[in-house]
Amino acid sequence: MTSHSFVALLSYLDPLCCAFVLVSLFHSGSVRKFFSLTMLLSVRLFAGATCLTLMSLSGRVLEKHVAYHAYFYVYWISYATEAILSLIVIYSIFKLAMAPLKGLATLGILVFRWAAAISVAIAIGMAVAPHLTGLNFVVTAVSQLQQTTSILTLCLLLFVCFAIRPMGLTFQSRIFGVSLGLGVMASVRLVDSAWLSHNSSVYSTVNIVDGITGCIALFLWSAYFTLPEPKRRMIILPTTSPFLRWNQISMALGDDPGFVAVGGIPPEMFAPAEIEVMLRASAKMTPGMSSGISAPASSGMGMLSRSA
Repeated sequence: MTSHSFVALLSYLDPLCCAFVLVSLFHSGSVRKFFSLTMLLSVRLFAGATCLTLMSLSGRVLEKHVAYHAYFYVYWISYATEAILSLIVIYSIFKLAMAPLKGLATLGILVFRWAAAISVAIAIGMAVAPHLTGLNFVVTAVSQLQQTTSILTLCLLLFVCFAIRPMGLTFQSRIFGVSLGLGVMASVRLVDSAWLSHNSSVYSTVNIVDGITGCIALFLWSAYFTLPEPKRRMIILPTTSPFLRWNQISMALGDDPGFVAVGGIPPEMFAPAEIEVMLRASAKMTPGMSSGISAPASSGMGMLSRSA
């Protein structure tokens, strides 16, 4: 089997694996929980099926140049969409992993949003160059966005590996399975980017590696969503745990501050019933002030302030 035919075989296997993972997602009832992953797989399935259709129609129904341009736009638009959806998948996986610790989750989500925004800005900034215009600009920007997304994905996988036990998860958890699949794809994309920047004649090898890696990641996801998932353990942290301390600090930083009235409170701000209650309480605390109960509101507030 030649490399060209093997790449063609992998290009047919990828949509089939995507369809199988989607069926597993629906069968396990995890579509709502992993909605962003469902959208990512749907885009990947649609793009793969469309590109295969255009390749089969090239030179027969469609003229080769028309088929090539259609293939180019479908591929790069789907590639950019997958990069954006990958960021959303990472965001949702982080929220699911940190769900028991609301304080750390809020703080981490804030940091993640800034990191994602900076990544997009860097991708666009690196694509802006005098010699990059039109389609070249789009291709470069999307490629840089995929690279920054891959880095964020690997950071998420590293975090999930370290926090899997404190967060009550196991290696059989679907949260870890999705992170593992994304990490496998991200690792190969970064290696491919470095490889292609120094070697311009290895496109067949790169395509083979990408195809095999994509099928492996999709196989992992199908296995995780087909097999039953163990229940999440109750989190029991010692009082000295840094997760507990930072969660308490994060929750304290996120709370609204209390408000204290300091001086200058006119009597008309209080309702008559409130004034009556305060006067009775003042009379009970200070003997011989029972006559103050029938006093006017202004004088009552004066006695109350003097007794305080």
